[in-house]
Order: sequence, then structure tokens, then C-alpha cells
Amino acid sequence: MSVKPREKRTAAGVLVMALTVLFFTCIDTSAKWLTIAGFPVSQIVFARYAGHLIYTLALYLPQEGISIFKSNSPRKQFLRSFFLLSATSLNFQALKYLPITVTTTIMFAGPIVITLLAIPLLGEKVGIRRVLAVCTGFLGVLVVIQPWGTAFHPAMFFSLAALVSVSLYFIMTRMLAGVESNATQQVWASTLATIALSPFAWHAWVWPEAPGQWIVLCAIGCFGALGHISATTAHRWAEASILAPLVYSQVFWAVLVGILIFDAYPTVWTLGGGAIIIVSGLYVWQRETRKRKRL
Repeated sequence: MSVKPREKRTAAGVLVMALTVLFFTCIDTSAKWLTIAGFPVSQIVFARYAGHLIYTLALYLPQEGISIFKSNSPRKQFLRSFFLLSATSLNFQALKYLPITVTTTIMFAGPIVITLLAIPLLGEKVGIRRVLAVCTGFLGVLVVIQPWGTAFHPAMFFSLAALVSVSLYFIMTRMLAGVESNATQQVWASTLATIALSPFAWHAWVWPEAPGQWIVLCAIGCFGALGHISATTAHRWAEASILAPLVYSQVFWAVLVGILIFDAYPTVWTLGGGAIIIVSGLYVWQRETRKRKRL
């Protein structure tokens, strides 16, 4: 299968990336709403990936045929899919107990964790300034989770584990850049997750009782497919260095959703820690951008 070439469409790429962030917020919002409604996490994660698979097949199968299932690097593709499934499951479990603003803010430390993991896994070298930025970012994470205070909840360990898993997912995505097509990566991630979760989901299955529950249960898969497809498209149209800071706009959507849907307002600790994480993350992004320009 041919891999589509890059295009110089920066404005469109920025717009699509902004929509991507909104789709990812919709995934978390749907997951939290469903857990509050009493649905088991295994069923929610299954619905997210089964829906993702259905929408992906409907989009790519007529165009590419069964070649979308053929991977040029199946071992790495399996690991990438596993890390994404782990990150989603752990994040949804955390959302069952934590405000969406807290889980979103913790996940903002992703670029910082990726910087650390890139040293042993990708052989990248990190200078003292980026090390200090990473340490500052983790300080922000500590401010958010407050392990020293009564506001600390054990579910934050799920969120931290999700942070590591999603960072490993992005590391594997870097390794597969230029090796796999968008269609193959989407199909592998959603197919493996759907198959792995099927027995657990059906064992704990709870049938929706209201039309709204059916809609959200079906929509979460659509949000997942649209989010990952649009993210890949955005990075094909615009440079990653331009798109990276847009991820932090998710804090606006998380706060808005928390207030309007869950009647939960962010604490000073969450906002303060989030500011520290964002500043350190932007610094890491700036250093990487300068490094790429020099190269």
C-alpha cells in the first residue's frame, strides 16, 4: 500500500489539529459520562475500539482493499497497538474517579515523558536544559496529584500509568513513520483492541436503557476514529513543530466540559500544576524545533 506524501497546507493542518483536540476531549467526556451511567470500563473501551474499527473499515476498505491489514513491521505495529489500548483502558479507569480536568492535565506531561523515553529507545541525546525542563514538568505533575494532601486519589496511579503508555505509543509511532500507511495503523490498533477486549466486554455487558446511552456508546468509537485519522492528516499537511502546542488547547475544552456537563470546577492546584507542565512542555517543544532547524 502506498503512503501518501506530505503536502504544504499549514492553515488546513492547524484547523484539522484543532478539531483533533476536540475529538479527543469528546472521547474522554463520553467515557466519563458512561462510567457515571453505570457502564463497566471494559465495555466502554470495547465500544470505543469496535466503533473505531467499523468507521475505519468503512472509510479505507473500499479504497484500499484487504491490503490495509498487511503491515511492513508487524512486531512494532503490535506493540504500538498494545500501548494505545493500555493507555485508553487506564485513562478510562482513572476517569471513573477523577475530574476530566485532572486526567487531561496529567496527560499534558506526555512530551516530557517522551523526551526521557527517546534517550534509551530512539538513541536521542538530551542536554541539561531539557533535563531541567523535564524535572520542572514532573514538579507540575506532583502539584496536580498532590501526593502529600487529602485530595490525592489512588486512581491517579491509573492516570500516571496511562501517561507512560501513551508516551510509548507515540515512541512507536515515530518508529513507524514512513513505514506504515495511515489506514494500516488505524486498522491494526482498532482490530487488535477489539479482539482482545471482546470476551471481557461481553462478560460484563450492560445493555443501554435510554436512547442517549445508545448514542454516546456508539459515538465514542466515531470520536476515536475521527480523532486519530485527523491527527495523522494534520501531521501530513503541517509540520509537527507547528501543531504540537495546539494539544494544550485541550485544557480549555476539559474545563468547559467539566463545568457544563459534570458540574466540576478545576482546583487551584490543577490549574497551577497545569501551567507548570504546559510551560515546561513548550520549552521542550521549542528546543526540539531549534534542533531540527539546525539539522
